[in-house]
Amino acid sequence: MIQNDIQIRRVRPQDAAAITQLVAEPEVFGNLLQMPFPSEASWSHRLTQIPTDHSVQLIAERQGQVVGSAGLHANGSHVRRHHAMGLGIWVAAKAQGQGVGSALMQALIDYADQWAHVLRIELTVYTDNTRAIALYERFGFEYEGRHRAYALRQGVYSDVLAMARLHPNPPRWS
Repeated sequence: MIQNDIQIRRVRPQDAAAITQLVAEPEVFGNLLQMPFPSEASWSHRLTQIPTDHSVQLIAERQGQVVGSAGLHANGSHVRRHHAMGLGIWVAAKAQGQGVGSALMQALIDYADQWAHVLRIELTVYTDNTRAIALYERFGFEYEGRHRAYALRQGVYSDVLAMARLHPNPPRWS
């Protein structure tokens, strides 16, 4: 899938080095639950695990370079929660504000709504990440609550917003 000059595709094990570089950027890992100094071996291991559910991890490339990644992941094995998935997304600092996040979100929303039988997509976002919050709101995510002192970030316990999006037109029997 190509939007503008951004190509969206499924992640491959050989993307481990590029992802490691991407999440090593302070502007990236600082807004995620990632730690500084990521390990390429850890990412390589993570990317070779074959999911047994309908999870998907996508890569955004521009001119052959990885500039972002996003995924939908099952929220555990509870049967009564199969309709919900968690969303994670990150964009390289140099590519932020250039449509990469929107292209990734559009691909994930299409996957969730049209193919994966997902009713609810959930995420958390740091309260000061206004660019990400605006992106999520553009794609129909709504504020559901605030988790106080959710995660340690740069030596300070930081709050996150809980946001979710319900499928606007859930599938029905025709």
